Amino acid sequence: MSDKSKRKKFFHKLKHTYRLVFFNDNTFEEVWHLRFTLINILSLAGTIFIILVGGSMALVMFTPIRELTPGYPTDAMRRQVVANAIRLDSLEHEIRLRDKYIGAVNAIVAGREPEMTENQTDNNGNVNYDNITFTRSEQDSLLRKQVEEEEQFNFVIRSQPVSEEASISKIHFFKPIEGVVTSRFDYRKNHFGIDLVAAPNEVVKAILDGTVIMAAWTVETGYVIQIQHTANIISVYKHNANLLKKAGDRVKAGDAIAIIGNSGELTTGPHLHFEIWQGGKPVNPEDYIVF
Repeated sequence: MSDKSKRKKFFHKLKHTYRLVFFNDNTFEEVWHLRFTLINILSLAGTIFIILVGGSMALVMFTPIRELTPGYPTDAMRRQVVANAIRLDSLEHEIRLRDKYIGAVNAIVAGREPEMTENQTDNNGNVNYDNITFTRSEQDSLLRKQVEEEEQFNFVIRSQPVSEEASISKIHFFKPIEGVVTSRFDYRKNHFGIDLVAAPNEVVKAILDGTVIMAAWTVETGYVIQIQHTANIISVYKHNANLLKKAGDRVKAGDAIAIIGNSGELTTGPHLHFEIWQGGKPVNPEDYIVF
């Protein structure tokens, strides 16, 4: 018999009708019967198989059972991945700020000006003045007017350029803020500055000409700004509500650099924590500035 005849005979058998009969064993009465063909059986089996496979896949994909699948991440793992990505981005930002801070300090120690930002210099290191725009906002005008009115009758002598060898006692400092001293300098208690309380939103000013070497936020001291001056002097202003300067900016004595606030964990209320350092050692600001 040829292969063609065998296939024809097989497909013919699939169309044969069969009957499944149930009899009462005592009376031989027909209770129930079922007529079917092999094609019906194969179709029913295929349908049941597809339903079982589809239901199993849906159960795994859309229910918590999927977390039991080897290699599938749990909700906790996915949350951890997102948290790690956020921490990594924050760490990269802090590293960029640290590198910029270290670069500014190294430039100042070497007696050079801090490097300009990328959008202010061309490939040859020359300043591109075409990209520099000077604008004055309404808030800036109001702040300048407020400072001018407050300092109209202030006879504190502004600082003059001094040499590196000049004694700190010969320098005339600008008062950082008009306020009341609530906590004094105490080296034994590691309180290396003084606390000044002033009116809300009072403007904090630079005590000498210099360059901002740090303008950042820390958990303990909130918004902090540090300025490098001549004679190896550094002034520090902590717990500010807002910073008006950024690292690398040049400031003059009396320039507004921040707004008094209450930021950071180590604070008991709105105030300015002010420090002066010379040669890496803290000095008492009240010895050189009348508050």
